[in-house]
Amino acid sequence: MSSWASRRKTAYALIVILAVLLLIGLPLFIIFYKAPTCFDKVMNGNETGVDCGGSCVRLCQNSFIPPRIVWGGAKFEKLANGLYNIASLIENKNINGAAVDVPYKMSLYDSSGISIVDRVGKVNIYPHRNSLAFESAVDVGKRIPAKVSFEFTKEPNWFKSQDSLDGISIVDKKYVEDDSGSSLEVVLENTTLFPYKNIMVSVVLYDKENNVIGFSRTSIDSIASKNQREIASFTWPINRKGAVTSIEIVPTAVPTVER
Repeated sequence: MSSWASRRKTAYALIVILAVLLLIGLPLFIIFYKAPTCFDKVMNGNETGVDCGGSCVRLCQNSFIPPRIVWGGAKFEKLANGLYNIASLIENKNINGAAVDVPYKMSLYDSSGISIVDRVGKVNIYPHRNSLAFESAVDVGKRIPAKVSFEFTKEPNWFKSQDSLDGISIVDKKYVEDDSGSSLEVVLENTTLFPYKNIMVSVVLYDKENNVIGFSRTSIDSIASKNQREIASFTWPINRKGAVTSIEIVPTAVPTVER
């Protein structure tokens, strides 16, 4: 049976050891320990994948639905001899998922499948909205396009986001044709208590068989709050001879990160 003196020595030794650990170990821990982050390329914290899911803004691969190319590729429309608009409509079914600056390539081909011209650009994919990848006045020289393709050249980097334009309403649209071409005016109303800025408005024109026969895109600098309205105007140097029977309006703004 150990004596009281030996037990006291043991206690003192333990105290000294703990003091050394605190004095040396704690500073070393503070210096070298790195708390889990969403950018350390390691699955840690409450992440459900490497630097994604959980409290991270970035969404994991299995947490979103891939975007759908609505037209199965892209469409083109002749503006004048040698000049064409080309576009692709992208559908995002993710309610709380978005991606910005997703790179793409659209290519025009002739009837023999020979490439005429490529156009590259970037498109934003908005939460639970369609978006239009659009290239205007593409010069093909004297060649005649017969087909156009669309492809993403890099996978979208998805992040948590919510639709920021649920307070914008389309209150009117007026499409007119005459000898000089055609035009469209779209009236948008802001039903919220705060202003909207840098709104992109895309339009797609359809015929009675729901075929795409035209498209365009423009921007609105701002729409003031409390039911203020702004007009988005579009013009084309072509007359579609009454073929337009329905119009899709797609207002969008740069997605915001959900914290």
